[in-house]
Amino acid sequence: MRVAIVTGGSRGIGRAVAERLAADGQAVVVAYASNESEASATVAAIEKAGGQAITAQVDVGDEAAVAALFATAEDRFGGVDVVVNAAGVMRLAPLASLEVANLDQMYRTNIRGAFLVAREAARRVREGGAIINFSTSVTRLRQPTYSGYAASKAAMEVLSPILAKELAGRDVTANTVAPGPTATALFLDGKDQQTIDRIAGMNPMGRLGEPADIAEVVAFLAGPGRWINGQTIFTNGGVA
Repeated sequence: MRVAIVTGGSRGIGRAVAERLAADGQAVVVAYASNESEASATVAAIEKAGGQAITAQVDVGDEAAVAALFATAEDRFGGVDVVVNAAGVMRLAPLASLEVANLDQMYRTNIRGAFLVAREAARRVREGGAIINFSTSVTRLRQPTYSGYAASKAAMEVLSPILAKELAGRDVTANTVAPGPTATALFLDGKDQQTIDRIAGMNPMGRLGEPADIAEVVAFLAGPGRWINGQTIFTNGGVA
């Protein structure tokens, strides 16, 4: 049985990924920062569908906590095969008015946290495994107010291909998924309907992405997509 850790697994894209990987037969550790009730709801949904899952609270910016997360997965399920680095924080403001505290919060989770999770994954993921990091299509769209967030997520587009080369001989892949606008609380928070409709209209598919759209790509990278390695997959319906 393959075993997956999904950070940010209690809500949005992370939850969709956790449920999809469980449906594919993987045991899942749903890692969350603070929302225990939603993490438990994710596990309940997985178990109701016949899958296996547990919750694990973790501050991804804490080195010891990240190591303990992996130890929990190994103790409970025997090892780790897939790591999905989906935890993220987004704070939007024009660069001139972006609060340093908000910048630091994004960087603690989106860079330091993602680095620590990827580092532990590089040490522990078993042969045939996959490490999947998250960026954002805003690194190409370059929309106003996203400078701090996009800069923090773009780091993964550099980290993954370097990590893929460092894992040579291990049969472990490392890739990055870069969603476009997706209908999650993280994206929708603070946006009025007019703004949401305008952004949806930028996409040739005529809609926002859904978490399941992103989970489908993650599941491919976590399973049969073995010849994709060191890449950033822009998963956005064609928005540009």
